[in-house]
Amino acid sequence: MMYSRIAVVLVCGTLWGCATGQVSSAPTLLSGMQRYDGEMQGIGGSASRWPERQRAGGALKTVITGTIGGSREFYRLVDLDMKRREYLIAMRDTTSLRADRLQEMKDELVSMSEETNRLKPIVRAQMAALPAPQDAQRVERIAAQGLLSLALDSFSNDGARPSDTPSTKMDGYVVTDMGSFSTVRSPEGQSYRCSLYGAGEEGSGLRCEPVK
Repeated sequence: MMYSRIAVVLVCGTLWGCATGQVSSAPTLLSGMQRYDGEMQGIGGSASRWPERQRAGGALKTVITGTIGGSREFYRLVDLDMKRREYLIAMRDTTSLRADRLQEMKDELVSMSEETNRLKPIVRAQMAALPAPQDAQRVERIAAQGLLSLALDSFSNDGARPSDTPSTKMDGYVVTDMGSFSTVRSPEGQSYRCSLYGAGEEGSGLRCEPVK
């Protein structure tokens, strides 16, 4: 299975390093979340394309299994997000929905949002426990964890980013998601530009270079 392949490659990247560059759990999970969001947006809002949305969700669960391990809370977040998307698509066609069913779906969306908010702190703690390569630079570890935190903030939030350049502060470092890349500013004022590399079954890594 794909998650087994991911797990084997992550052991290589985390413990010994790989010839093609180090991969590790946090960047791999981040890449999986970004890919899921991109696929969902690309699939669009057609009701007939629900099998593709299901496959995208299944692929993200595979990445979760290969990085965090079995996380019922994270799996549930993915299920809630997929269900929310199907509800929002169905609710656009008000001519085929009875008024009482429409209200039921609106009420369920509120409940799903509340459950999502309860689950996110648990998943955030699981993300924080992800191992990093032993020789990874501190700034890369900070960047990976910060970007994961930002990705979780926007997850199941209609794909909306909190701002044009969402940022978070971790251990005195400021991590900013610029979209195609990210930046990190150290407490001393040094800035770094960080980019993901690798994808799919080979896992992903994160490389940060100082900005001169």
